[in-house]
Amino acid sequence: MLRMSSVLLSVGFIVCASPKDDTSSTAQAAPTSNKVTLGVEEVASGLDQPVYVTAPAADPRLFIVEQPGRIRIVENGKLLDKPFLDIVSKVGSGGERGLLSVAFHPQYGTNGFLFVNYTDKKGDTQIERYTVSVDKSAADPRTAKLILAIDQPYSNHNGGLNLFGPDGMLYIGMGDGGSQGDPHGNGQNRNALLGKLLRLNVDRGEPYLIPSANPYEKGGGRGEIWAIGLRNPWRFSFDRFTGLLYIADVGGDRFEEVDVVPMSVAGVNYGWSTMEGPRCNRSSGCDQTGLQKPALSYATHQNSTCAIIGGSVYHGRKIPEITGQYFYSDYCNSWLKSFAFANGNVTDEHEWPVGRLGSISSFGEDSQGELYICTSSGRVYRIVKTPGNPAR
Repeated sequence: MLRMSSVLLSVGFIVCASPKDDTSSTAQAAPTSNKVTLGVEEVASGLDQPVYVTAPAADPRLFIVEQPGRIRIVENGKLLDKPFLDIVSKVGSGGERGLLSVAFHPQYGTNGFLFVNYTDKKGDTQIERYTVSVDKSAADPRTAKLILAIDQPYSNHNGGLNLFGPDGMLYIGMGDGGSQGDPHGNGQNRNALLGKLLRLNVDRGEPYLIPSANPYEKGGGRGEIWAIGLRNPWRFSFDRFTGLLYIADVGGDRFEEVDVVPMSVAGVNYGWSTMEGPRCNRSSGCDQTGLQKPALSYATHQNSTCAIIGGSVYHGRKIPEITGQYFYSDYCNSWLKSFAFANGNVTDEHEWPVGRLGSISSFGEDSQGELYICTSSGRVYRIVKTPGNPAR
């Protein structure tokens, strides 16, 4: 996840805020475009370090991941007392470690499979599969099945997102292993799983199959790798309507970045640690041949910023005016921004003044494509349209 020492991030467009934040249940934004005014609406509070929100296909409930090792459910507007899954006893939590995400299988409604990403008591990454119990509001902890274990040399830069792509494959974002400056050179090492985007077929093989389209399936690197050269891809997302993959890669001391590429392109090299953002990392000159430049970047310590928080592209039904906008934030500044991406370029950029929400740790979306924001206070919010005079 991030460089922060105390918080993780979440997966929908859900926002969580800190206890000291003075935020009412509904915060209205001033108009920032000539089409729509946005605000946020509280969905849940009193959560223990929420870091991700998601939902299975066609399921009206929200599932919220708490960093210490629980998954909670919001059903019919109420946060249920009983956790959907509690694996606190196996999770090593604190700083950038903990239970970091859950991905529901595309056929969850029939097979009941969910895949969690967490760091264990030793700090190593564990990807495990669980199965829902007869009680649909509870997963069975006895069904735990190890899919992949990855050693972590340091406590930070764990990545942490499991996400099924439109192709049905399970994608896993892995940071470079931590410390500073990628001391082990993992980002550009094709034989290391750290600093990569992985792609697994969890429907075949034992415990998984290397998909034939993966760039190193026949050799030259680890077969699980889909893309290389990432520093800490805390959150990434797929735009299923345009076929684009968005990766928000947390920077070091210089640049935060969002990378946008067609999701069908295998073997993309995002540059770390040869480059950070749009520039060479360790010197004024470097070989940039074959390296993917970011679609958008900004200085890491500019205007109180520190770590980019990636979101998703909006394709819900309730706010058609923002369809196609990719939303993102920064952990320290916690503004809410968005842009559209067309013909290889960032366009139609906006900043949405939704009020003080505290440190935004993640975004997520529900089964209907509505967006949520999660902040560090234990609150989750939904992005909503609010009354207001359109800007001229």
